[in-house]
Amino acid sequence: MTGLTAYTNARLIDPASKTDVGGAVLIEGNKIIDWGPALFSDGAPENVRIVDCRGYCLAPGLIDMRVHLPEPGGEHKESFETASAAAAAGGVTSIVCLPDAETPIDNISVLEFIARRARETNIVKIYAYGTITRERDGGELSEFGILNEAGALAFTDGDRALADALVMRRALSYAATFGFLIIQHPEEPRLARNGQMSEGEMATRLGLAGIPAVAEVMMIERDLRLVELTGARYHAAHVSTAAAIDAVRSAKARGLPVTCDTAPHYFTLNDTAVMDYRTFTKVSPPLRDETDRLAVIEGVRDGTIDVIASDHRPQDQDSKRLPFLQAETGIVGLETLLPLTLALNHERDIPLIDLIGCLTVAPAGLLDMKEGKLEAGLPADFTIFDPDRDWTVEASALQSKSKNTPFDDYAVKGMAMCTVVGGRHVHSLLD
Repeated sequence: MTGLTAYTNARLIDPASKTDVGGAVLIEGNKIIDWGPALFSDGAPENVRIVDCRGYCLAPGLIDMRVHLPEPGGEHKESFETASAAAAAGGVTSIVCLPDAETPIDNISVLEFIARRARETNIVKIYAYGTITRERDGGELSEFGILNEAGALAFTDGDRALADALVMRRALSYAATFGFLIIQHPEEPRLARNGQMSEGEMATRLGLAGIPAVAEVMMIERDLRLVELTGARYHAAHVSTAAAIDAVRSAKARGLPVTCDTAPHYFTLNDTAVMDYRTFTKVSPPLRDETDRLAVIEGVRDGTIDVIASDHRPQDQDSKRLPFLQAETGIVGLETLLPLTLALNHERDIPLIDLIGCLTVAPAGLLDMKEGKLEAGLPADFTIFDPDRDWTVEASALQSKSKNTPFDDYAVKGMAMCTVVGGRHVHSLLD
């Protein structure tokens, strides 16, 4: 029985098995051995290490499927070490890097670099996407098969929309042959060009060029026609508008293999947050109006939105503390992903198990990952969190190297108390 650790007195939440019950988890080394409500009901053996979860929730480790990690080339904004520390502090055990660093992930050598740096960092698990097109230039397709064999979980051009319909058709056809997932940044680039925030009353008042909400749904609706043509798996990233969510909802009703995600800032903030030209609210796609924000919440509630991801995009002060037109887009989100998502339970009564599913089993299923559920024999990756812990976000205290968050001094509820990756405590307030 040596080398065994029992996590007792926990509220077990496992969306994969629809479990929400008091119980315990037993691990040995880096694997789950057993778990459930009956485990140790008569007490644990004396030679088992005990970790008292104090009644907190124990769920599969969170999986963040949208992380902009600028290394190599942008280490001054975020490194593997700082991103991993931020993930661990936020209860995230696995992150998936978007392929839009200075060196795009369009060849095996970059994937090998990421795998090596992940091993060297050895905090949370780090996975990666491959690009749809070489250099993300929207033209020649990348070698999907070779990249997948080297570890690419899916294919996307990151924060660039694949605008050419013929290239997208070829990508979807290629992907359909092997069952690969294509992830699109849904924004019609000509309509969005030079836009600074969402088009509407607030943009007019601030004198900023607007990006019309229709730019998002136009791209999705075009792509849905190509999905019908090819049968490929398609995922719309960070949906932010009511029209786009309606389009995905309709496509799912027709049986198309379509999914989507959103980010917490799209259901927490609206375009009024840009008031006074706050560059820390400049994101892509932009914050929308209140009608769209409420539509995102309903999309999460009814399951149209499959995944909630941080869309973590670190930017240094030199990139953000500029006039709004010159400032870079993006916010950090690894450490606020959990509490901002839990607000939908506290304030909107969306079931906790459903929200945790959006952060665990849903992204794992999309990306064919073994993580994302509690099951004997699987990796001991889980998060222990207090859903009711009140705290205030302090940008200066974030583990991320960059501090570009619009949630500085923002009151939240819900905190990761312990993050376990492969049986190791990579973050803990319990020890």
